[in-house]
Amino acid sequence: MILAIDVGGTKMAAALVAPDGAVRRTRRLATPQEADAETLWKTLLTLIEPYDGFSGVGVGCGGPMDWPSGEVSPLNIPGWRAFPLGERLAARFPGKPVRVHNDAICLAVAEHWKGHGRGRANMLGMVVSTGVGGGLILGDRLVNGGTGNAGHIGHVIVEPGGPPCGCGGHGCLEAVARGPALVAWAQGQGWTPSRVEGAEQAEGVEGAERAEGAAGPYREDREATGQMLAADARHGDPIARAALARAGQALGLAIASATHLCDLDVVTIGGGLAQSGALLFEPLERTLREHARMDFARRLSVVPALLGQEAGLVGAAALLLGGDRYWAA
Repeated sequence: MILAIDVGGTKMAAALVAPDGAVRRTRRLATPQEADAETLWKTLLTLIEPYDGFSGVGVGCGGPMDWPSGEVSPLNIPGWRAFPLGERLAARFPGKPVRVHNDAICLAVAEHWKGHGRGRANMLGMVVSTGVGGGLILGDRLVNGGTGNAGHIGHVIVEPGGPPCGCGGHGCLEAVARGPALVAWAQGQGWTPSRVEGAEQAEGVEGAERAEGAAGPYREDREATGQMLAADARHGDPIARAALARAGQALGLAIASATHLCDLDVVTIGGGLAQSGALLFEPLERTLREHARMDFARRLSVVPALLGQEAGLVGAAALLLGGDRYWAA
């Protein structure tokens, strides 16, 4: 068994993962917002404290990071800058191997190992949630790049001169398509949340207040989220639908560039916004087909990640269970 950990800007998750990829005893906690480094670390320790009986630790964390050392600086977790996550976990579990990689890379690894990328030699796995990231599998092996950050499609430029990005640039895919950016854009167009259907369930955070019934009124003390935006889009709100179309178009542009560069077989997309279904994927597909005009690029398929919310955990475990296909440090 492997202790798998998935650290994101919204939540932290952990589970035990068996050699066949089966996920057991999943726990989730909200990632403390505006917290300092030690508060974040203590939250992670609280999350993983109940686990025992594992032989190694695999971690997916938001990037960028110093790989393979596991020193992390997630853009969406400001309290961790050059935080020695790998070193801290190694000290916490002496004698056990600890491997830390980008969370989007872990999704790509999971989809290649057990999801829609299984049997496909060349794929891009993407996360579209609090941030936008990706991981590349080429020639049936994970591509790390010079610093472990290869495949970071979130910082492909899709709107030159567009909105500012947390990386310091402008017009990045992440700046346009990540959940908080879509919420801000929609609010700037006059959107106010009207429904909270499924928002808390989608987050999957322990102790979160859960919406009851098919829908409910928006409470003024509740911060607007991408899940609320998607819920309103499903119920026909024109601004919410336009926001998801904006994300789909940006994703289509970035994926068209990626497949022309890497000659991909399949792209899988996970994360909270991927659960929006056709509202996201139809504008994505239209834009992709408008720009992926070379014959070899037309064979590409883009699909929702098969493994859903467990993909990050499965991929983190695969850093140890998948041999040198997924870890070549």
